[in-house]
Amino acid sequence: MSVYTPLSLEDVQAFAEPYGLAVIDLIPIQGGIQNTNFFLVDQAQQQYVLTVFEELDAEGAGELVPVLDCLGQAGVPVAVPLKHHGQAIHSIAGKPAQIAPRLMGAHPEQASIEQVRAIAQAQAKLHLALQDFPLQRDFNRNHQYWSDVAEQLKPKMNVEDQDVLAQVFQQFAQITQQHPDRPSGFIHSDLFRDNTLFEGSQLNGILDFYELNQDEWLFDIAISINDFCTSYPQVHLNQDKVDAFLAAYQTIRMLTSDEQACLDIFLAMAACRFWSMRLQVAQKNAEQGRTGEDILQKDPLEMRMMLQDRLQRIKA
Repeated sequence: MSVYTPLSLEDVQAFAEPYGLAVIDLIPIQGGIQNTNFFLVDQAQQQYVLTVFEELDAEGAGELVPVLDCLGQAGVPVAVPLKHHGQAIHSIAGKPAQIAPRLMGAHPEQASIEQVRAIAQAQAKLHLALQDFPLQRDFNRNHQYWSDVAEQLKPKMNVEDQDVLAQVFQQFAQITQQHPDRPSGFIHSDLFRDNTLFEGSQLNGILDFYELNQDEWLFDIAISINDFCTSYPQVHLNQDKVDAFLAAYQTIRMLTSDEQACLDIFLAMAACRFWSMRLQVAQKNAEQGRTGEDILQKDPLEMRMMLQDRLQRIKA
């Protein structure tokens, strides 16, 4: 569980009152890495989520509110933040924060074929809904950003890890140059199972849009396939689920032939990105002395193993 900003019930009651909420209970949420999150329960037993933004300023956090409005109108299941005085973002403990309705459901432990199809269609709707959305973000974790992160991490890597890193970037450059027709737009960038809520095969919610940025749609697809179609704790892909994902996505938006040709290297690069992210988070936590049971730190080795598996797919 990650709670970087501890709050009392009294703190939250004062914050929630202008939204018209009378909060009676405050429950920390497990699983966050970058933000602090709590479940709130009001007097009517309705539940909400309080998010305290640890790295974004008020402007950065607030720019996502119209994005969620747009997605809701397009039929993508998202939690649109509450507003008071015309604004969704206000301050608590000196940090920007928001309250949104809690979407009910659970994260799939192993995604079923039906859940794979549901997330694929929702992702395609998301891509098309935001295709021409008038949003400019300073936040941009695109391919150049992750290339820079990898370079920064390389000096602390052993020789074997450096070789794997060089291999994936070399193959990525070569294959993508041969297949340039790969459309871009806004992508979720973090559409893992733990950012979705299902009741059975019904997708009730997509969570955590703070990594939203402009990049190739195929990266978003690769990120989700890597998670939804992997048979954990193994890192190998379930090909039936991959096929179901691609077929369902293409009922909404057809992939270009170049996207299809590049899928395997994008699966490898997506694993590489999250390997790099987890290494970066581990370094940051160590530098800032963030330790203890309230700090969630995901295992970089899992993504390292996935990266090697995906590179084997390309060789095959």
